[in-house]
Order: sequence, then C-alpha cells, then structure tokens
Amino acid sequence: MMTSKRMPILGAVALLALTAIALRGQAGTPLYSAFSLVPLLVILGLLFLRVNMLIAGMAGGLIALIAGGITVAQANGIMIEQIRNLMSIAVVPILNSAVAMAVFKSGGYTAALTLVRRSIGGNVAAMGAFIVFLQAAATYMSGIGGGSAMVIAPLAFAAVGAIPSVIVGMSIAAATCFTTSRASLETATVLKLANIPVDQYADMMFPYMAFFVIIGMSVAAYGAWKNGGVFSGEESEEIRQMSSADLRKATLPAVFLLLAVVFSPVINKAAGSPVVIPLVYTVITLALVGLCTKFDFSQTCDALIDGSSYILTRLFQVGLFLMFIALIEKIGAFATIAAIAKNAPISLMVPAAVLAGFLIGVPAGGYVATILGLILPVTVALGFPPLAVGFVTMGVGLGSQMCPVNITMQALSFGFQIPIMQVVRGNSVWILPCVGILMVLSLIFV
Repeated sequence: MMTSKRMPILGAVALLALTAIALRGQAGTPLYSAFSLVPLLVILGLLFLRVNMLIAGMAGGLIALIAGGITVAQANGIMIEQIRNLMSIAVVPILNSAVAMAVFKSGGYTAALTLVRRSIGGNVAAMGAFIVFLQAAATYMSGIGGGSAMVIAPLAFAAVGAIPSVIVGMSIAAATCFTTSRASLETATVLKLANIPVDQYADMMFPYMAFFVIIGMSVAAYGAWKNGGVFSGEESEEIRQMSSADLRKATLPAVFLLLAVVFSPVINKAAGSPVVIPLVYTVITLALVGLCTKFDFSQTCDALIDGSSYILTRLFQVGLFLMFIALIEKIGAFATIAAIAKNAPISLMVPAAVLAGFLIGVPAGGYVATILGLILPVTVALGFPPLAVGFVTMGVGLGSQMCPVNITMQALSFGFQIPIMQVVRGNSVWILPCVGILMVLSLIFV
C-alpha cells in the first residue's frame, strides 16, 4: 500500500519520465541541456529525503535512460563495466580493511586504550587526545570510520565519559581519515572517478589529513581538560587480568599495521624497490595477531575473511549506484555543469566546490561514497587537479559528521549513550570552523 509520502514522489518521477520521452532525440538543444541536470537533482532530492541510495539512483538513472534513448542492453554493459572497474581498483583497500578488522576483533585497540589509560592515570586531557589518535589510526588503517567508532566509542565513554569535545575530535579524525585512507571505499571511488593512482592520492593528502587529526586531538584535549574530572569506568574481567606487558604485546599488530600503511611509500622509495607491500604487511600483521593476541591462527584467518565482508558488499552497492551516474553522464549532465562554471577562476571554484560538498554531506551524508559519485564527476569535468579533488572529498566527509543518518554518527551516539542530535549539535561547533579552514587551504594550495 502506497503511503502519502511515496505517492507525490512517484508522481513527480513519472512526470519527469514523460518529459524525458518528449525530449528524446533533442540532444544539443538548450532545453535538453537544461533537462540533463534533472536526473542529478532527482537523486539528490531523494537522498535528502533519506530514500535508499539505489532507489534514488534508479529513479534518476531511469529518467536519463529514457531521455538519452539508451537501451537496456547498453545499460547492462555499463553496469558490468562499473562494478568490474571498481572492484579492480579496490584490491588494496579491500585487503587493508580486512586486515585492520582482524586486528579490531582480536582486541588490539582495546589493549592500546587500556594500556594508555593505566599509564597516564587521571590525566583526562591526554586520554582525550589519545582517543582521537586511536580513532584516526584505526580509521586510516581500515578505511571504515563507523566500524572504528563502533569499537572505540564505548571504550572512550568508559575512560572519560561523554565529553562533547572528545566526540567531535573523533568525528574530525574519522572524516579526514576515511576520505584519504588507502583502505577506504571513498578513496576507491575517488580513484575510479578521478583516475588518480592510490599512492599518489594517499601521499598527497596525508599532510592535510594529519593536520586535521592534530586539530581533532587538540580540541579533545582542551575540552577534556576544561571539563575537568574523569569518568572512571570498570575494566572487563579479561582486561583486568592482563598485565601491562600483555597489553603491550597485544597492541603490536595494530602498531605494526599503522607503521606499515603510513610509512611503506617512504621505506620503498628509500630501498629503491617495493619492500613493504600489501602481501608482506598482511602476512606479518596476521602472524602478529596469531602470536600476540587471544586469537589463534585459525581465528585470525576467520577474522580476516569476516573483515572483508563490509567493504565488499558496499563496493557492490556503490558499483550499482555509479552505473546510474554513468547513465546521467551519457546525456551530458556533467558537461553542462562544467560549461556553466568554466568562466569562473579556479581559485574560487575549488573553495566553492568544497563548501558545496560539505553542504550536500550534511543532509545526505549517510553514505559518503554515494555523494562523491555525484560531485566528483563535476570536478573532473571542470579540470580540477588531484589536490582539489581531495579537498572536495574531505569537505563531503566533514559534512557527513553532521548528518544524523551517518553510520559514524550513529556509532558515536550508541557508544557514548547520548541522543544522536546531541552529537550533531556538539559537532557543529567545531566542524564548521574546520570547513572554513579547509576552504582556506584549498584557496592557498590549489
């Protein structure tokens, strides 16, 4: 049975489909060029209404298919090509994400937080900063902000309580790390749409990511210090029985993986040949998990396979969504936008694109890779350099940290046991200045 909300939406989509039929065969006319933007607006509008991303994509894609006279066979070919290409460039992100999730499941991050908590005692400011660092490290290695927050937020709540500045620090770190990580779906989407090599993109964005992580750590430390006191939760029986030496041993896989992911380009360049490569650090990390944590080697391998399921299923989802975006590209939507914007100086276009990405990310950032599928083709059509594409991607990520349906936001709400709108309000105080800083950086460095 149709609800009162669905009927107007279906009616509007049907009307636009009829308009597309009327305009079929009129490519090149001003009216057709203007109408080519409609499928994008339909998708964006449905995402704002929190309609499932594939349903939104299908609605816009159907209108584009009709207007462009694209056959079902051609659409099928586009779908297969999009999924195949996305999977082929996402091998390293899939591997890194799976390994990092194995480290998660083995308790490596829990051990690290417990060890630091024991070492610094009641220094809540230092603990706040370390929690943000741990969120950043875990997200950068796994590429999954929500998965990292799901593990770390309850630990952080037990360590310092629901301090708003710590929550926003974790959000800033998550957003800037999952949009620049070698292991993230967002990076895989950037590589696919902007045709940037993974090492070039990750190395180029690393200093800016680190800069915002430091901002997040500083915000958390300051807020925790200003908050005063410390909420002291109880350690689990398993953790309580572990000595500091055992905890240090359990953190070795996480420390090694972080160092390998971050410094492998530097080491390989210094060695003159690829030494620290995915195969090498995957095998070593898994060996360390089996030797240093509560997991045996069989459990470690099972955790690796289980850890790949999240990114694999999301890649399939995004591949289908990008098929609909490719249909829209076929009718010239992105070329139309580029033609409108090309007269503006690029120095102003990039900050404007960063702001636009942020503004779209706030209501529709439940799934950031989806928004990138809408925005990045425009930046490519405009001839944006890779650094500008990276800044726009980070802008969308920051916007997602004020989106109530974003998985990272939901994980923070659950872990800190507060309403999600309280997380949104707390984040807005610091996320908005971060967006301003990002726009200034894009103005200076692009």
